[in-house]
Amino acid sequence: MLFIAIIWGIGLAEKTAGISFNMLGIYPLHVTGLPGILFAPLIHGDYSHLFTNTGPLLILGTALFYFYRVIAFRVIALAWLMTGIWVWFGGREAWHIGSSGLIYALASFLFFSGFIRKSIELMALSFIVVFLYGGMAWGIFPLREGISWESHLMGGIAGFVLAIYYRHEGPQRKKYSWELEEEDDNEEIPDNPKV
Repeated sequence: MLFIAIIWGIGLAEKTAGISFNMLGIYPLHVTGLPGILFAPLIHGDYSHLFTNTGPLLILGTALFYFYRVIAFRVIALAWLMTGIWVWFGGREAWHIGSSGLIYALASFLFFSGFIRKSIELMALSFIVVFLYGGMAWGIFPLREGISWESHLMGGIAGFVLAIYYRHEGPQRKKYSWELEEEDDNEEIPDNPKV
């Protein structure tokens, strides 16, 4: 909610003052575009852009903090930086703004993390993400003019990488008693040394 309040505050400030902060976006392979790695997710082109990103940020952000509370801030910070850096290195020459790269990172993390952890609850969340945002997959292709598909693609990759990296942190699959018994049965009994 705080992040959404900040991006809306910036958008309202731009509109009220009649200015644009687009120059704080990412401009690939140019020094002037480096600050965008930190600021691009805060800047949006217009109210339509803000509305489009607000819903997914609220839903995916809430899911991340509810299910992955322990690692949520780290996932957001790393997704933010990884997406920005990769867009700066690999994006086309244009100003890349908006939090859609972060949205793709969150969706990708939530989707892949559920399957990697093999937790029924988290896999259910993965299916919910697919149901709500499965159509986002088309956003990683250069199909629409004026859309930073590079941010979408890099965000999706960042989410996948983070799902693998943090697979042993945060919520884990519950082990049932029969699984624990099997593990105990499979433990090797060490050979007694000969005297």
